[in-house]
Amino acid sequence: MTCQIHPTAFVAPSAELGSNVVVGPFSFVDEQVRIDDGTVLDTHVVIGKDTRIGKNTRVFAGAVLGRPPQILGMDDNTKIGRLVIGDNNIIREHVTIHPSMYPDQETVVGSNNLLMIGVHLGHDCILEDKIVISNYSQISGHCKIQTGAWLSGMVAVHQFVTIGKWCYAAGYTGINHDVPPFVIVSGHYPVEVRAINKRGLSRAGLNDNQQNNVYDAFKFIWRSEEPVLERVKALLARNGLDENVRAMCDAIMTSSRQRFGRSLELNRQ
Repeated sequence: MTCQIHPTAFVAPSAELGSNVVVGPFSFVDEQVRIDDGTVLDTHVVIGKDTRIGKNTRVFAGAVLGRPPQILGMDDNTKIGRLVIGDNNIIREHVTIHPSMYPDQETVVGSNNLLMIGVHLGHDCILEDKIVISNYSQISGHCKIQTGAWLSGMVAVHQFVTIGKWCYAAGYTGINHDVPPFVIVSGHYPVEVRAINKRGLSRAGLNDNQQNNVYDAFKFIWRSEEPVLERVKALLARNGLDENVRAMCDAIMTSSRQRFGRSLELNRQ
């Protein structure tokens, strides 16, 4: 089937639309955009220049994707990068996602993600897959969110933070340093590790033995009076360490290389 473009919508001549793409009333699709098969844009959706959206993604009313980042000193002549969005995403009302601030780079959103109402993703973020970000959570630029992470409502994330796979952040959490995989965090300045995300372990497909290894590691690291880094080093010195426990430990060690606990700061341009 061909595309369905509402008479009030605007689609630039250079935009490429796959089959069964729907562009709803008063939506705007800029130059050099590519939208793959089965993706639906609701009413009043804006897709900025040079944005890529994969298959079967649903974009709800008022979302603005791929417009220039919020950076002082930019004007209409400033060259910027792209926004690339994967397949099977649900992007709810009034979500905003900015492209990279660098001409040869990309902001990337993977596949099978749910971004709820009012979520903001800043420039140069990388989201992997199966992520849920709840209403009005705000993700600053240069952040990385790994597979399966779940952020509750109104979570705020500092620039250059990495949020580990299958973790959970409670509502109103202010995250200003990296979060290891599989944990639950809450609070702000500083955010604190509270427990293991049992639901995340199940969603990740870990078996009972793997889950028990993660629980045991959590108790060893965070239920001790010794410094966290010392406990992590002791775990890493063991032979035959479970791969999921190693992922937790490696994340903590990597974060510790930067004085604010944000490993991506080491790549700051």
